Amino acid sequence: MAQSCCSRGIDRHFSAARARDELRRYRRRGPTGTARRLLRLLNRAQVRADTLLDVGGGIGVLDHELLAGGLGAAVHVEVAAAYLEAAREEATRRGRADRITFVAGDIVDIAPQLAPADLVMLDRVLCCYPALESLVQSTAAKARHYWAASFPRDHWLPKVQMRWENARRARAGDPFRSFVHPVRTIYALLGAAGLAPVLIHRGLFWEAVLCARTNHGPAHE
Repeated sequence: MAQSCCSRGIDRHFSAARARDELRRYRRRGPTGTARRLLRLLNRAQVRADTLLDVGGGIGVLDHELLAGGLGAAVHVEVAAAYLEAAREEATRRGRADRITFVAGDIVDIAPQLAPADLVMLDRVLCCYPALESLVQSTAAKARHYWAASFPRDHWLPKVQMRWENARRARAGDPFRSFVHPVRTIYALLGAAGLAPVLIHRGLFWEAVLCARTNHGPAHE
């Protein structure tokens, strides 16, 4: 993501060392955590998509898993420079560089420049972005058929943990902050955009959801 409201401390927090660690774990273990949960939701719903918009795509886990499963092409949007570089390198290593378009920037700023996709995904992105309404609306508008995301559940445990993590970052001089947004508001924004939940998984900390478009209007070009 680019230098905007979501990017305070992004490059410091999502560093090259962290990107390398995540890439090593992915190569060793495959998709884990919320990424694996989102992929399971897609499999359960038998989602078929030819194009993906991967917002805050990190090192490219969702891109590679879905491309291996039949996806045609992906657009990978990322703010953190180190993660974007790691994702590019991994795509080249796997021979998929020609099927992934890498875009540096804040999705809210650059959404008008992007084409709609069959599937839009945001794995652990909402919790990094303070402007919830803008983020949900801009990404939902690009979802031709499906929108999927993972985010912290709106109860005491995530709130306490996020509060502690933000306090620790503040003491260390790290300006990056994370957020627990009201889940009810997330679903209300999606509903207003013509998207309804198909499958929801609620873990102790994270919630993962797959939504499908319910209206017949096209995603915004």
